[in-house]
Amino acid sequence: MIRVMGITRDHRVERGLSLEDTQSLNYVWSWVDFNAPSPEESEKLDTFFHFHPLAIEDCLHVLQRPKMDHYEDMQFLVLHALDPDTLGTVEVNLFLGGNCLVSFHQRVIKEIDEVWEKMDSRLAHRKKWDRGIYAAAYMIIDALVDQYFPCVYAVEDELDELENRGSSESVELLMNQVFDLRGRLLKLRRTIVPMRDLMYRILNSEHIQGEREPSAYFADIYDHLLKLSDMIETDREMTADLRDSYISLNSNRMNGIMKTLTVITTVFMPLTLIVGIYGMNFAYMPELQWRYGYFAVLGLMVMLAVWMILAFRKRGWFK
Repeated sequence: MIRVMGITRDHRVERGLSLEDTQSLNYVWSWVDFNAPSPEESEKLDTFFHFHPLAIEDCLHVLQRPKMDHYEDMQFLVLHALDPDTLGTVEVNLFLGGNCLVSFHQRVIKEIDEVWEKMDSRLAHRKKWDRGIYAAAYMIIDALVDQYFPCVYAVEDELDELENRGSSESVELLMNQVFDLRGRLLKLRRTIVPMRDLMYRILNSEHIQGEREPSAYFADIYDHLLKLSDMIETDREMTADLRDSYISLNSNRMNGIMKTLTVITTVFMPLTLIVGIYGMNFAYMPELQWRYGYFAVLGLMVMLAVWMILAFRKRGWFK
Protein backbone atom coordinates (compact mmCIF):
# COMPACT_ATOMS: atom_id res chain seq x y z
CA MET A 1 0.00 0.00 0.00
CA ILE A 2 1.18 3.48 -0.85
CA ARG A 3 -0.28 6.32 1.20
CA VAL A 4 0.40 9.99 0.64
CA MET A 5 0.13 12.93 3.02
CA GLY A 6 0.51 16.62 2.17
CA ILE A 7 1.15 19.54 4.52
CA THR A 8 -0.26 22.89 3.46
CA ARG A 9 1.22 26.32 4.12
CA ASP A 10 -1.04 26.82 7.13
CA HIS A 11 0.23 23.54 8.64
CA ARG A 12 -2.85 21.48 7.84
CA VAL A 13 -2.47 17.81 7.03
CA GLU A 14 -4.29 16.36 4.03
CA ARG A 15 -4.33 12.62 3.49
CA GLY A 16 -5.47 10.34 0.72
CA LEU A 17 -3.51 12.12 -1.99
CA SER A 18 -2.01 10.62 -5.12
CA LEU A 19 1.68 10.50 -5.97
CA GLU A 20 1.18 13.25 -8.53
CA ASP A 21 -0.17 15.54 -5.80
CA THR A 22 3.26 15.59 -4.16
CA GLN A 23 4.48 17.79 -6.99
CA SER A 24 1.72 20.32 -6.47
CA LEU A 25 2.58 23.80 -5.22
CA ASN A 26 -0.35 23.62 -2.82
CA TYR A 27 1.76 21.65 -0.35
CA VAL A 28 4.87 22.85 1.44
CA TRP A 29 6.07 19.28 1.83
CA SER A 30 4.64 15.78 1.62
CA TRP A 31 5.17 12.33 3.06
CA VAL A 32 4.83 9.19 0.95
CA ASP A 33 4.77 5.93 2.90
CA PHE A 34 5.36 2.59 1.17
CA ASN A 35 3.62 0.42 3.78
CA ALA A 36 4.37 -3.25 2.98
CA PRO A 37 4.18 -2.51 -0.76
CA SER A 38 3.69 -5.00 -3.54
CA PRO A 39 6.45 -5.51 -6.15
CA GLU A 40 4.52 -3.31 -8.59
CA GLU A 41 4.24 -0.54 -6.01
CA SER A 42 7.93 -0.85 -5.12
CA GLU A 43 8.81 -0.07 -8.72
CA LYS A 44 7.52 3.47 -8.11
CA LEU A 45 10.79 4.17 -6.31
CA ASP A 46 12.43 4.06 -9.72
CA THR A 47 9.71 4.92 -12.21
CA PHE A 48 8.19 7.86 -10.32
CA PHE A 49 10.77 9.13 -7.83
CA HIS A 50 13.88 8.12 -9.84
CA PHE A 51 15.90 7.37 -6.72
CA HIS A 52 19.47 6.15 -6.99
CA PRO A 53 19.69 2.45 -8.01
CA LEU A 54 21.95 1.60 -5.05
CA ALA A 55 19.42 3.06 -2.60
CA ILE A 56 16.59 1.14 -4.25
CA GLU A 57 18.66 -2.03 -4.09
CA ASP A 58 19.20 -1.51 -0.36
CA CYS A 59 15.44 -1.21 0.08
CA LEU A 60 14.52 -4.34 -1.84
CA HIS A 61 17.23 -6.79 -0.87
CA VAL A 62 19.10 -7.95 2.26
CA LEU A 63 18.80 -6.34 5.67
CA GLN A 64 21.24 -3.44 5.82
CA ARG A 65 23.12 -2.01 8.75
CA PRO A 66 21.77 1.40 9.89
CA LYS A 67 23.48 3.99 7.74
CA MET A 68 23.17 7.31 5.96
CA ASP A 69 24.08 7.84 2.30
CA HIS A 70 23.97 11.08 0.35
CA TYR A 71 23.02 11.05 -3.33
CA GLU A 72 23.16 14.46 -5.01
CA ASP A 73 20.21 16.35 -3.46
CA MET A 74 18.79 13.40 -1.53
CA GLN A 75 19.71 11.71 1.75
CA PHE A 76 19.02 8.02 2.26
CA LEU A 77 18.67 6.57 5.77
CA VAL A 78 18.48 2.92 6.81
CA LEU A 79 16.84 2.50 10.22
CA HIS A 80 15.94 -0.53 12.31
CA ALA A 81 12.64 -1.10 14.03
CA LEU A 82 12.51 -3.70 16.78
CA ASP A 83 10.08 -6.59 17.02
CA PRO A 84 9.26 -6.81 20.76
CA ASP A 85 8.31 -10.50 20.54
CA THR A 86 11.43 -11.86 18.84
CA LEU A 87 13.80 -8.89 19.28
CA GLY A 88 14.43 -9.18 15.56
CA THR A 89 14.96 -6.12 13.41
CA VAL A 90 12.76 -4.73 10.66
CA GLU A 91 14.37 -2.39 8.17
CA VAL A 92 12.91 1.08 7.62
CA ASN A 93 14.24 3.20 4.77
CA LEU A 94 13.86 6.97 4.52
CA PHE A 95 14.47 9.18 1.50
CA LEU A 96 14.80 12.87 2.37
CA GLY A 97 15.10 15.34 -0.43
CA GLY A 98 13.57 18.60 -1.54
CA ASN A 99 10.05 18.88 -0.18
CA CYS A 100 9.25 15.17 0.04
CA LEU A 101 9.88 12.42 2.57
CA VAL A 102 9.53 8.83 1.37
CA SER A 103 9.45 5.98 3.87
CA PHE A 104 9.74 2.36 2.75
CA HIS A 105 9.28 -0.79 4.87
CA GLN A 106 8.45 -4.34 3.84
CA ARG A 107 6.30 -5.01 6.91
CA VAL A 108 3.60 -3.05 8.70
CA ILE A 109 5.24 -1.17 11.59
CA LYS A 110 3.05 0.02 14.42
CA GLU A 111 5.26 2.98 15.31
CA ILE A 112 5.06 4.47 11.82
CA ASP A 113 1.29 3.99 11.78
CA GLU A 114 1.05 5.90 15.05
CA VAL A 115 3.15 8.77 13.68
CA TRP A 116 1.01 8.82 10.56
CA GLU A 117 -2.21 9.08 12.56
CA LYS A 118 -0.89 11.67 15.04
CA MET A 119 0.83 13.94 12.54
CA ASP A 120 -1.82 16.66 12.97
CA SER A 121 -1.21 17.22 16.68
CA ARG A 122 2.55 16.69 16.56
CA LEU A 123 3.12 19.00 13.64
CA ALA A 124 1.25 21.86 15.33
CA HIS A 125 4.04 22.14 17.94
CA ARG A 126 6.82 22.35 15.35
CA LYS A 127 5.77 25.26 13.15
CA LYS A 128 9.21 26.81 13.57
CA TRP A 129 10.74 24.06 11.46
CA ASP A 130 11.39 25.51 8.03
CA ARG A 131 12.09 22.12 6.44
CA GLY A 132 9.19 19.90 7.45
CA ILE A 133 10.61 16.63 6.14
CA TYR A 134 13.01 16.69 9.07
CA ALA A 135 10.05 17.00 11.44
CA ALA A 136 8.50 13.80 10.07
CA ALA A 137 11.90 12.06 9.98
CA TYR A 138 12.48 12.96 13.63
CA MET A 139 9.03 11.68 14.62
CA ILE A 140 9.64 8.37 12.87
CA ILE A 141 13.09 7.83 14.36
CA ASP A 142 11.92 8.91 17.81
CA ALA A 143 9.01 6.46 17.69
CA LEU A 144 11.31 3.61 16.63
CA VAL A 145 13.80 4.39 19.41
CA ASP A 146 11.06 4.68 22.04
CA GLN A 147 10.10 1.09 21.25
CA TYR A 148 13.58 -0.03 22.34
CA PHE A 149 13.01 1.01 25.97
CA PRO A 150 10.25 -1.53 26.87
CA CYS A 151 12.39 -4.34 25.43
CA VAL A 152 15.42 -3.32 27.49
CA TYR A 153 13.33 -2.77 30.62
CA ALA A 154 11.77 -6.25 30.22
CA VAL A 155 15.24 -7.82 30.19
CA GLU A 156 16.26 -5.78 33.24
CA ASP A 157 13.16 -6.93 35.15
CA GLU A 158 13.95 -10.57 34.38
CA LEU A 159 17.54 -10.02 35.43
CA ASP A 160 16.47 -8.53 38.78
CA GLU A 161 14.06 -11.41 39.34
CA LEU A 162 16.74 -13.94 38.47
CA GLU A 163 19.15 -12.32 40.90
CA ASN A 164 16.59 -12.39 43.72
CA ARG A 165 15.67 -16.07 43.37
CA GLY A 166 19.15 -17.30 42.51
CA SER A 167 19.58 -19.47 45.59
CA SER A 168 16.26 -21.31 45.29
CA GLU A 169 16.79 -23.04 41.93
CA SER A 170 19.28 -25.43 40.43
CA VAL A 171 22.48 -24.00 39.02
CA GLU A 172 21.85 -25.63 35.65
CA LEU A 173 18.47 -23.90 35.28
CA LEU A 174 19.91 -20.57 36.40
CA MET A 175 22.78 -20.85 33.94
CA ASN A 176 20.35 -21.51 31.09
CA GLN A 177 18.35 -18.42 32.04
CA VAL A 178 21.50 -16.30 32.26
CA PHE A 179 22.67 -17.37 28.82
CA ASP A 180 19.19 -16.71 27.45
CA LEU A 181 19.30 -13.17 28.84
CA ARG A 182 22.78 -12.63 27.42
CA GLY A 183 21.56 -13.74 24.03
CA ARG A 184 18.67 -11.29 24.14
CA LEU A 185 20.96 -8.50 25.26
CA LEU A 186 23.25 -9.29 22.34
CA LYS A 187 20.31 -8.96 19.94
CA LEU A 188 19.40 -5.60 21.47
CA ARG A 189 23.00 -4.45 21.29
CA ARG A 190 23.21 -5.34 17.61
CA THR A 191 20.24 -3.07 16.99
CA ILE A 192 20.89 -0.17 19.35
CA VAL A 193 24.62 0.41 18.90
CA PRO A 194 24.45 0.79 15.08
CA MET A 195 21.49 3.14 15.51
CA ARG A 196 23.51 5.16 18.01
CA ASP A 197 26.38 5.41 15.54
CA LEU A 198 23.96 6.48 12.81
CA MET A 199 22.53 9.27 14.96
CA TYR A 200 26.05 10.46 15.75
CA ARG A 201 26.78 10.61 12.05
CA ILE A 202 23.53 12.50 11.38
CA LEU A 203 24.38 15.05 14.05
CA ASN A 204 27.80 15.63 12.53
CA SER A 205 26.64 15.59 8.92
CA GLU A 206 27.22 18.79 6.99
CA HIS A 207 23.93 18.25 5.18
CA ILE A 208 21.79 19.03 8.24
CA GLN A 209 24.17 21.13 10.32
CA GLY A 210 22.38 24.22 9.09
CA GLU A 211 19.09 22.91 10.47
CA ARG A 212 19.61 24.08 14.00
CA GLU A 213 16.32 23.06 15.57
CA PRO A 214 16.12 19.59 13.95
CA SER A 215 19.69 18.97 15.11
CA ALA A 216 18.59 19.62 18.69
CA TYR A 217 15.81 17.07 18.37
CA PHE A 218 18.13 14.51 16.78
CA ALA A 219 20.56 15.12 19.65
CA ASP A 220 17.76 14.14 22.05
CA ILE A 221 17.35 10.83 20.21
CA TYR A 222 21.11 10.32 20.36
CA ASP A 223 21.00 10.83 24.15
CA HIS A 224 18.29 8.16 24.40
CA LEU A 225 20.40 5.73 22.41
CA LEU A 226 23.41 6.48 24.61
CA LYS A 227 21.31 5.69 27.67
CA LEU A 228 20.08 2.45 26.11
CA SER A 229 23.56 1.33 25.13
CA ASP A 230 24.84 2.06 28.66
CA MET A 231 21.95 0.06 30.13
CA ILE A 232 22.75 -2.88 27.88
CA GLU A 233 26.43 -2.83 28.77
CA THR A 234 25.55 -2.68 32.48
CA ASP A 235 23.13 -5.58 32.11
CA ARG A 236 25.72 -7.62 30.22
CA GLU A 237 28.20 -7.04 33.05
CA MET A 238 25.57 -8.17 35.56
CA THR A 239 24.88 -11.33 33.59
CA ALA A 240 28.63 -11.97 33.39
CA ASP A 241 28.89 -11.58 37.18
CA LEU A 242 25.93 -13.91 37.70
CA ARG A 243 27.44 -16.42 35.31
CA ASP A 244 30.78 -16.35 37.15
CA SER A 245 28.99 -16.66 40.49
CA TYR A 246 26.98 -19.66 39.33
CA ILE A 247 30.09 -21.29 37.88
CA SER A 248 31.93 -20.77 41.18
CA LEU A 249 28.95 -22.11 43.13
CA ASN A 250 28.75 -25.13 40.90
CA SER A 251 32.50 -25.70 41.26
CA ASN A 252 32.25 -25.50 45.05
CA ARG A 253 29.42 -28.00 45.06
CA MET A 254 31.39 -30.29 42.80
CA ASN A 255 34.43 -29.96 45.05
CA GLY A 256 32.31 -30.94 48.03
CA ILE A 257 31.00 -34.01 46.22
CA MET A 258 34.50 -35.00 45.13
CA LYS A 259 35.80 -34.53 48.67
CA THR A 260 33.07 -36.82 50.03
CA LEU A 261 33.80 -39.47 47.43
CA THR A 262 37.52 -39.18 48.11
CA VAL A 263 37.02 -39.72 51.84
CA ILE A 264 34.84 -42.77 51.24
CA THR A 265 37.28 -44.23 48.73
CA THR A 266 40.27 -43.59 51.00
CA VAL A 267 38.55 -45.24 53.96
CA PHE A 268 37.69 -48.35 51.97
CA MET A 269 41.08 -48.72 50.29
CA PRO A 270 42.85 -50.49 53.25
CA LEU A 271 39.67 -52.43 54.02
CA THR A 272 39.57 -53.63 50.43
CA LEU A 273 43.24 -54.59 50.71
CA ILE A 274 42.59 -56.73 53.81
CA VAL A 275 39.55 -58.38 52.23
CA GLY A 276 41.58 -59.04 49.06
CA ILE A 277 44.41 -60.67 50.98
CA TYR A 278 42.16 -63.08 52.86
CA GLY A 279 40.14 -63.72 49.73
CA MET A 280 43.07 -65.48 48.06
CA ASN A 281 42.81 -69.26 47.60
CA PHE A 282 46.14 -70.37 49.05
CA ALA A 283 46.04 -73.61 51.03
CA TYR A 284 48.46 -72.55 53.80
CA MET A 285 47.13 -69.36 55.44
CA PRO A 286 47.49 -69.64 59.26
CA GLU A 287 44.71 -67.20 60.07
CA LEU A 288 42.15 -69.24 58.15
CA GLN A 289 42.43 -72.05 60.69
CA TRP A 290 42.14 -69.73 63.70
CA ARG A 291 38.77 -69.93 65.46
CA TYR A 292 38.51 -66.19 66.12
CA GLY A 293 40.30 -65.05 62.92
CA TYR A 294 37.13 -63.79 61.19
CA PHE A 295 36.09 -61.63 64.14
CA ALA A 296 39.63 -60.36 64.62
CA VAL A 297 39.88 -59.23 61.00
CA LEU A 298 36.46 -57.56 61.18
CA GLY A 299 37.51 -55.76 64.37
CA LEU A 300 40.75 -54.65 62.74
CA MET A 301 38.85 -53.29 59.75
CA VAL A 302 36.40 -51.39 61.97
CA MET A 303 39.18 -49.90 64.11
CA LEU A 304 41.13 -48.93 61.00
CA ALA A 305 38.09 -47.22 59.46
CA VAL A 306 37.30 -45.35 62.69
CA TRP A 307 40.92 -44.26 63.06
CA MET A 308 41.03 -42.94 59.49
CA ILE A 309 37.73 -41.05 59.90
CA LEU A 310 38.97 -39.41 63.12
CA ALA A 311 42.26 -38.51 61.43
CA PHE A 312 40.43 -36.91 58.48
CA ARG A 313 38.15 -35.01 60.82
CA LYS A 314 41.13 -33.69 62.76
CA ARG A 315 42.63 -32.44 59.52
CA GLY A 316 39.40 -30.56 58.72
CA TRP A 317 38.29 -32.65 55.73
CA PHE A 318 34.65 -32.62 56.87
CA LYS A 319 34.34 -28.83 57.17
